[in-house]
Amino acid sequence: MDKVLDFLNLHHKSFFEAQPYADETDHPTPSDTRSWSQILVSLVTGIKGLAREKGADLADGSDVKGANTWGAINTPRFNGVIKAGTKSDKSDKLEYLDDLPYLFFVLWDNEPTNKRERCRIWVVRTQVDPIFRGICERWYNLRSEGKRKSSNFQLHPPRGKNSDIFRNTCGNLVYPLLFQAEYEDDSYKILVNNPELLEIGLCTQSD
Repeated sequence: MDKVLDFLNLHHKSFFEAQPYADETDHPTPSDTRSWSQILVSLVTGIKGLAREKGADLADGSDVKGANTWGAINTPRFNGVIKAGTKSDKSDKLEYLDDLPYLFFVLWDNEPTNKRERCRIWVVRTQVDPIFRGICERWYNLRSEGKRKSSNFQLHPPRGKNSDIFRNTCGNLVYPLLFQAEYEDDSYKILVNNPELLEIGLCTQSD
C-alpha cells in the first residue's frame, strides 16, 4: 500500500498545483482520469496493464472506468460500461461479460461532510454477478426492441455521497467497495481495503 499512497499523493499534487494556472487561463485543469485510474487499479490489485498494446485496460481482460468531480463543469458519469453499437461479434450481447473478469469503477470526489478529496474503487465480478448481469440484460433487450437508441450504457455514481449505490434506468444497485482513501493533513489515508471482494464481491439490490 505504500506505492498506492505515493501514487495517490502524486495525483493530488499534480492536479492541484496545475489548477491555478488552468483557472488563470480559463482552461480545465489537466488530468488524464482514465490513465490515473487504470494505474491506481493496477497498484491496488496487482493486475497489470497491456504494456501499451491495444485491447482491454488490464492484462487479464478487465476494464476500468474513471470519473473525476474536481472542478468538473459537466456531471461526471461512468460511460460506455458495457459493449454496444460496435462491430464486435460480442457487442450488444450478454456474452460480452463472459470474457470480462472484472469491471473496476474509480471515482475521484469529495467527502460531503469534511469536503476532503477522496478516491474510491468499486469492483464487479462481471462473469458471475447475477444482479449486475440482470440490469445489463434488460438494457440490451431494450436496445434490441428499439426502445433504447443510445449505445452508451451509463452508470451514475454516488458523487459527493457516502453511498455505494450506482443508478441506471434499468436498475439501481449497491456496488462492492474495494478501496477508499481520503486526503488529510497533506497525505492520503487508506480507509477501506477489501481485496477479498475480488473473490467474493457481489452487487446487491438497492432500496
